[in-house]
Amino acid sequence: MAATAVKSPLNTSIAQKLNPKLSYSSHVSFSTINLPKRRRKFPHQACNTISGGGESNSDRNGGVAKKNAVNAIEMHKLIEDDPKEASAALPRPLTSASLSHSASEGSRLRVAYQGVRGAYSESAAEKAYPNCEAVPCEQFDTAFEAVERWLVDRAVLPIENSLGGSIHRNYDLLLRHRLHIVGEVKLAIRHCLLANHGAKIEDLNRVLSHPQALAQCENTLTKWGLVREAVDDTAGAAKFIAFHNIKDAGAVASETAGKIYGLDVLARDIQDDSDNITRFLMLAREPIIPGVDKPFKTSIVFSLEEGPGVLFKALAVFAMRSINLTKIESRPLQKQALRELVHSTSGLPKYGNFPYLFYVDFEASMADQRAQNALGHLEEFATFLRVLGSYPADTGIP
Repeated sequence: MAATAVKSPLNTSIAQKLNPKLSYSSHVSFSTINLPKRRRKFPHQACNTISGGGESNSDRNGGVAKKNAVNAIEMHKLIEDDPKEASAALPRPLTSASLSHSASEGSRLRVAYQGVRGAYSESAAEKAYPNCEAVPCEQFDTAFEAVERWLVDRAVLPIENSLGGSIHRNYDLLLRHRLHIVGEVKLAIRHCLLANHGAKIEDLNRVLSHPQALAQCENTLTKWGLVREAVDDTAGAAKFIAFHNIKDAGAVASETAGKIYGLDVLARDIQDDSDNITRFLMLAREPIIPGVDKPFKTSIVFSLEEGPGVLFKALAVFAMRSINLTKIESRPLQKQALRELVHSTSGLPKYGNFPYLFYVDFEASMADQRAQNALGHLEEFATFLRVLGSYPADTGIP
């Protein structure tokens, strides 16, 4: 289902046709976006330290990464290489019907993900963009910034898990950064218990992994009597115990991570629930032009004045038009995001308590008149409204 976003700005007139009142471009004027005159090199091994400049698909040479041995699970650090002059003007926008052809035509997209090699996010990136160059990033923030600074073409990041719930950090980063959702991909998560050669389950005292992975295997790990230690990511845990040849600790990670780092698989499918699926978002600098030729989702974020029934009123704009909501998430409005929104809107309401933002996914394309009417209606009383993306839904089997 890999849909890719266009590499050029969405024409303002097209956005206005989607909804004359709605700012589809997240309050950013596309006419102000300029390519840097010089681009800095970005090694394919990592994107952990963001520096100035940008990069396009034609930049493929050089780049050096160094390992940081101080922190065992710290990812590779970026070292700048010689910059190269930019070239090639941006192509014209494509329609959503054209997006699925890029991978089959041999396009080599650079796709950022959080973690190290063997992470589930890497598998999601390769599922979303089968012919991509997957680029590991140390933190979620780094992946967002890498796309913004033209160091990579896309990012694929988790947003929710069927067992662990929402990834709140990425909801906050969607508001803070100016990227657009251009697709989604669902991945079945199958956890394994990994250990160094010769180790058995009864030899282990502790197990390392990401907090969500540990929570998803809680019953199994408790039965084995293993102490749980949280680290930044699953594959990073596997890399750590392999690098240090630790015999009394295992890692909860993918079987792929075990192969990459030379670990034995002591047990497979150790998650407490077999129906363990993570939904990932595909992010790009520019939105795609939505269509009606396939099932689409649209993701928005908005804020409301305080008052009884206000949220009910907001959600009713979708119900009265028979638009199905697939997700609603509320997040406190943080100070940094508040400062940005004050500059990008006519002003936010004065709250007696602290303000909330509401993230909503619904099953409709922005090319659908019902969706345009619903958001036009919502905009009449919402104090802030942004379309995060209108994109093809992943309707396949994870």
